[in-house]
Amino acid sequence: MAIADVKEYTHLSDEEVEELGRELDTIRAEIEESRGAADAAYIHRMITIQRTLAVAGRITLFASRWKPAWVAGAAMLGTAKILENMEIGHNVMHGQWDWMNDPEIHSSTWEWDTAQPAEQWKHSHNYIHHQFTNVLGYDNDIGYGVLRMAREQRWHPVNLGQPVYNALLATLFQWGVALHDLDVEAIRKGKKDPKEMTRQLKQIGRKVRRQVGKDYVMFPLLAGPGWKQTMTANATANLARNLWSYMIIFCGHFPDGALHFTEEELEDETRPEWYLRQVLGAANFEGGPLLHIMSGNLGYQIEHHLFPDLPSNRYGEISVRVRELCAKYDIPYTTGPLHRQYGQVIRTIMKLSLPNKFTSHDPEPEPTPEGPVRDRRRLTDDERPSRRTETGHWASRRAG
Repeated sequence: MAIADVKEYTHLSDEEVEELGRELDTIRAEIEESRGAADAAYIHRMITIQRTLAVAGRITLFASRWKPAWVAGAAMLGTAKILENMEIGHNVMHGQWDWMNDPEIHSSTWEWDTAQPAEQWKHSHNYIHHQFTNVLGYDNDIGYGVLRMAREQRWHPVNLGQPVYNALLATLFQWGVALHDLDVEAIRKGKKDPKEMTRQLKQIGRKVRRQVGKDYVMFPLLAGPGWKQTMTANATANLARNLWSYMIIFCGHFPDGALHFTEEELEDETRPEWYLRQVLGAANFEGGPLLHIMSGNLGYQIEHHLFPDLPSNRYGEISVRVRELCAKYDIPYTTGPLHRQYGQVIRTIMKLSLPNKFTSHDPEPEPTPEGPVRDRRRLTDDERPSRRTETGHWASRRAG
């Protein structure tokens, strides 16, 4: 069920929603004021560990014709790629470390080790996804354009292939994400600005050449006789990163309890109401410190959506206070073991590959007068409401 009014859904009065917003603002202010040397040391330590693992993995792969060296090298390289994407790149590009004024660890300069250019990711993720989280017709991350993830989306026979599409998306995740900001739906309907599409395609092409050249040309050539083993180890490391990042992201957005919203919710949405939508639209998973680091601290997805530009190493302590607030205001706080959350995601993908009448006794959701959500034109940036600054920085380098 998609929610049109979060206040009505949670049975909170205007005053209670405003008070919740003030309490969350207080948490933000206290964390911002307490950022310091320990936080800076944390991100520097993560970058050092990641780069050490990457270098060690590359060196080990010079002996990759010896199977134990191949296994060790691929494992270290895969771990390094996961750390760089999840705990470092994702969070740096959200502006979580901009307060340090370090030009090398800054959202405006960081370029990550994956196929999507940083500029395009910051637009599709920081601007669109985090501002319009789970709003049907606005948030392109709902199914990534290939999966039906909400009952309000009109079913089509092509959805029968969802289990296959999902497996392909997980396996090729970095390549799917690379194309995400192009908005293939707008291209298909002839509504994409050709000049902007050409600019983005050239930008993606440069990044893809860099990634492919690094992993599948340069390092295999440097390995000499072991080039083939090095190439397969690089492919294995990339596959591990793809599967892991896909699972973590899907577990934060599509388990039971992570709600969808209609565009009516955005009408005159206040900051406290935006906070409330972030809590209702995200899901956490439980685990130890290592799991949280390897997942970019996105096991605290609720806290990340409330405060996307606060340092990820503080989400654990923030979660204690957010959970208390949810209990105080009787707001659902969705969390559970990682395996359970992912199991619910897979169940949703399987169920929604079928028409609603086969999976529920509820009536088919009625399309709005403008037509079903699936068929609506996606809005341009000029047509979307003004963005919220806490969702992270984004600026188009159209000359690129």
